Amino acid sequence: MFKFEIDHSLHLSLLKTKDADQLFHLIDRNRDHIGKWLKFPSMTVEVADSRAFIERTRIRYAKDEGYWLGIWSGDHLVGSIGYLYLDQENKKTEMGYWLGQEYVGKGIITKSIKVLIHYAFDELQFNKIEIGAATDHAKSRAIPEKLGFTLEGQIRDYEYINGRFLDRVIYGLKAAEWRAK
Repeated sequence: MFKFEIDHSLHLSLLKTKDADQLFHLIDRNRDHIGKWLKFPSMTVEVADSRAFIERTRIRYAKDEGYWLGIWSGDHLVGSIGYLYLDQENKKTEMGYWLGQEYVGKGIITKSIKVLIHYAFDELQFNKIEIGAATDHAKSRAIPEKLGFTLEGQIRDYEYINGRFLDRVIYGLKAAEWRAK
């Protein structure tokens, strides 16, 4: 099955139905932390919601439309990362990611994104990767900035979350830029 080893303790793998309990409990423990910036925690109210999400992402993976991977530290699910879509025609994708609060600041997302950057450019032969983040989410924005992505623009009132509109910034990285590093 789809799996990337990051280091001796971290790996990425396609979520399985049996992971629904861990996924739900990670989201539930971090509902406020994640829900400040992303909408899905408000729609994840029981384990069945996590199971349905996993089933949908596995179908998207089978159809080559994009997918989410679990980020694992040993046997513990610590977050998720994935390609929101795979645009074969235009040779690009957008990545998204999140971590449980207790795992933030340890380089886990940066390491995970590097793996998916290499995969997108080397295996999928894509030309561009985009990452979107809430304008005010400094920690999330720091990741693409550190990895050499270019700030390409801002979308005002992109999402309505928790009674407020969030603006979104879009970062882009082209394969030639990544390889030139």
